[in-house]
Amino acid sequence: MSWAWYAERHGGRRYSQIKTSMFAAAWQARSASDYHTPSRLYCPSSSTTTAAKMQDGRAPRIKNRAPAAIQITAEQLLREAQERQETAFRAPKQRVEDFEELHEYRGRKRKEFEERIRRTRGSIKEWLQYANWEASQNEFARSRSIFERALDVDPRSIQLWLSYTEMELKSRNVQHARNLFDRAVTLLPRVDQLWYKYVYLEELLQNVPGARQVFERWMKWEPDDKAWQAYVKLEERYQELDRASAIYERWVAVRPEPRVWVKWGKFEEDRGRVDKAREVFQTALEFYGDDEEQVEKAQAVFGAFAKMETRAKEFERARVIYKFALSRIPRSKSAGLYASYTKFEKQHGTRSTLENTVLGKRRIQYEEEISHDGRNYDTWFDYARLEEDAYRDLKEEGATQEELDTAVGRVREVYERAVAQVPPGDQKRHWTRYIFLWLDYALFEEIENKDYPRSRQIYQTAIQLVPHKQFTFAKLWLMFAKFEVRRLDLPAARKILGTAIGKCPKEALFKGYIDLEIELREFDRARTLYEKYLEFDPSNSPAWIKFAELEAQLQDFARTRAIFELAVSQSPLSMPELLWKAYIDFETEEGEREAARSLYERLIALSGHVKVWISYALFEAEPIPLPRAERDEEEEEDDEEERKMAPGEPTLARQVFERGYKDLKSKGLKSERVALLEVWKTFEETHGSPEDVKKVEGMKPIVTKKRFVDQETGQMVEDWDLVFADDERESNPTTFKFLQMAHAWKQAQQSQTRAGGPAAGGSSLLSGFTAATTTTTATEEEEKEKEEGKEEEKMDEKEDAGEQSDVASSHGDDSD
Repeated sequence: MSWAWYAERHGGRRYSQIKTSMFAAAWQARSASDYHTPSRLYCPSSSTTTAAKMQDGRAPRIKNRAPAAIQITAEQLLREAQERQETAFRAPKQRVEDFEELHEYRGRKRKEFEERIRRTRGSIKEWLQYANWEASQNEFARSRSIFERALDVDPRSIQLWLSYTEMELKSRNVQHARNLFDRAVTLLPRVDQLWYKYVYLEELLQNVPGARQVFERWMKWEPDDKAWQAYVKLEERYQELDRASAIYERWVAVRPEPRVWVKWGKFEEDRGRVDKAREVFQTALEFYGDDEEQVEKAQAVFGAFAKMETRAKEFERARVIYKFALSRIPRSKSAGLYASYTKFEKQHGTRSTLENTVLGKRRIQYEEEISHDGRNYDTWFDYARLEEDAYRDLKEEGATQEELDTAVGRVREVYERAVAQVPPGDQKRHWTRYIFLWLDYALFEEIENKDYPRSRQIYQTAIQLVPHKQFTFAKLWLMFAKFEVRRLDLPAARKILGTAIGKCPKEALFKGYIDLEIELREFDRARTLYEKYLEFDPSNSPAWIKFAELEAQLQDFARTRAIFELAVSQSPLSMPELLWKAYIDFETEEGEREAARSLYERLIALSGHVKVWISYALFEAEPIPLPRAERDEEEEEDDEEERKMAPGEPTLARQVFERGYKDLKSKGLKSERVALLEVWKTFEETHGSPEDVKKVEGMKPIVTKKRFVDQETGQMVEDWDLVFADDERESNPTTFKFLQMAHAWKQAQQSQTRAGGPAAGGSSLLSGFTAATTTTTATEEEEKEKEEGKEEEKMDEKEDAGEQSDVASSHGDDSD
């Protein structure tokens, strides 16, 4: 029983008195339980003194500073709050024992419903609840009376009519339901839902003539297409196909739309009366006439008529229908019909008619798009590919030379018209797609038409057209040069690339020129190009790496090291980490551990990043190949599995980890130290002993919550911080020593417990102390240290609230 219910029944004043007395009794019981708590020392005099201090506004003096046996936790607070929560009020269930109680219950409910209806007379929801309740009591006469009263209020409520009929149907009063549907559709003839329900009822009762009669009444109102379709489906279900055909005829008279004609023709065709279907389509075409607008509107009729003739194997009739329609409708407005015609020709036409149909359609489409936007280069690409494909098809079919020349002329015409659309302005993004038109044009002349002088002329014209002072296209220069290589004119290719580098040097040009010389095995020229490349961009780390890799492949390791040294000496470098990694990998591959170690030391002196320390340490532990001077001459260098390896030194790796940890610690990088310790731990699990793993595990930090005041907002902010054991030892040696001794005492007590000694109570107290000290924030620890350093007599005069929080944390039961 809730307090709110009691107050409602007995009055607010009585409720306040009872609640106050109950709280007082509970408090006395709580005080008595605290008096008998074994973890506290009860003293009447000290209690009196404490009460006097509480009246003076001072905090009580703490006598017992030992940690409580049960600490206060968030879980404990939430659990106690849940356990002490009052249950929600639930109305008692009533059982009707006799008719007198039943009449009393019904009278009370009716009175409530009538009162609610009187207040909200226009609410249909209240009426429905009242009527359905009466129906649930099997008082159908009363339920009908209520529904009729509701209909007097709102006779056009669809929900009300449906609920009324549903009630009658549930009570198996079919005739009442019929009468209601008759009244509803008479009053609301435009509500299709009522008609559907009415028809469904009649058909459910196997009264097909009655359902047909209802549909006839409905069709007089000329409903939408779904209603006509439902009428047709009814006749089809009972195999009255002639009646269905008559319904279609009435339907097209009411709505002479193309889809209705198509449905009627499809229906007649499915019946097997193809002549009747053909008559229907011909009547539709006569109805629409020869006007362009009407023919455009009747495209669906033409398409359906032609498809029907196709299914009837009358291909010539279908072709005539398609051509008749397409000749009277513009191509821009007959895309769907033209697609159907194309598909028809693919299935039943000859190859020539099909290709002409498709090409004609696509040409008209592209011409229309180009007429709207001449600089739509994607359309030009598609148009050119269309003509190229037509040329290839003719070539494969063995067409005459005159036909091939005509097809080549069409391709050239399209490309010439396309490249004439020069982009406006000197912005490269406008020229990118345009240049590919020139490239495709040149490739067509070279590969398909074998006209090499014309292809060379196209490349030259394109190069002259591009404004190289603003930008250039490396692909254009490189493809021109490769064209000359394919024509076996290497001096011309080198001249083209040399001109490109001299006029507009670019990274892609250097790479392409160097790759060309390497493929030709001209390594001296490649070295010269790399030198020019690095003079142009000395900060390009990938260029230095590629240059060094070239020398390494040529077995010139002295030049390789010289290039790497020259590269790392460059002050501005893009992605220097890649360069250092490549240098170190090279020395490692060559088996020069000392050289690689020296590189790591130099890199640490430059950056000191945690990833460098980790890579350095793992390098010391991993085996590497033997130096080249010590390798067996008969050993195959490509066989990695049989190559002899120099073992790693885990001790040196461990020293590198320690150096890295100290370096990151001196820089105050906590997250980096954690990442290093994780890798170090994994390393020790593989190469070290359990003591080494335990040592690294002990170096890991603990996560603590830290509170501080934000200088900008002035609000208390909570943040998480990483506290390392060695940092705590250096900053607070006294506290760290105390915690170390406590942990040692705890371990000793645990060992005694295992041996059977009486140390269980001390162990639990120490675990609670450890948990308390672990979750204490940095600010609270400093306050506790200051409080412990003061004298005992000054503790009586403390008035700050921080001491009360210490009491709560040490004795968790006091806060409940």
